[in-house]
Amino acid sequence: MNVLGIDIGGSGIKGAPVDTEAGELLEERLRIPTPEPSSPDAVAGVVRTITEHFGWTGPVGVTFPGVVVDGVIRSAANVDRSWVGVDAGRLFGGATVLNDADAAGLAEVRFGEGKGHRGTILVLTFGTGIGSALFVDGTLVPNTELGHLELNGKEAEHHASDRAREKHDLGWDKWAERVEEYLRYVEMLFTPSLIVIGGGVSKKAQKFLPHVHLATPVVPAALQNQAGIIGVAHAAAGRVQAVR
Repeated sequence: MNVLGIDIGGSGIKGAPVDTEAGELLEERLRIPTPEPSSPDAVAGVVRTITEHFGWTGPVGVTFPGVVVDGVIRSAANVDRSWVGVDAGRLFGGATVLNDADAAGLAEVRFGEGKGHRGTILVLTFGTGIGSALFVDGTLVPNTELGHLELNGKEAEHHASDRAREKHDLGWDKWAERVEEYLRYVEMLFTPSLIVIGGGVSKKAQKFLPHVHLATPVVPAALQNQAGIIGVAHAAAGRVQAVR
């Protein structure tokens, strides 16, 4: 089944049609900067623009950077606070809506580094914030939001996200020290068998991962920054098939 996947981020909104059996984009993705303010109506307008760009009339999956329960937004750390309480599934015309990191994690477990891997897998996306997706033997524990754990007296994503790297003008080796500190914390909490690093920095993994040393294997996401698009499309395909 082919599904249009759209990934809403704090800085950009990206979308492309996806072959959900192969886990591959069918066309080059379209990226549009996230509007400021990132209100529901403004973001919905961008989602419509992406949908129209591809001439799409089939099923759609949309990620959101916050807690999502039955399509309703429960938190909005890196977008406009007016999102809280919004029925995003309805706003997006019946689309499947999923936490952005959960979507990326689903893609990595189904098609990427986590494929065929049992045990506890933690997928972490480093971007505007830090997103998290936790899997136990392939089953998702949704909406973990581990970027908001307290680290050194502040939220972890304010200390170790890619935005924090840019804000504090950190070199890759210095930022890697912060990433390692955060990873050691979540390693202690969950004892994962594998940690997958996703988000925009995954395509620059060679610049910082060699400086990160953990007992747990840490690998860059195979699907890199396409994971959210692919994962939410895969989830939407499963929903459509379940309804049928």
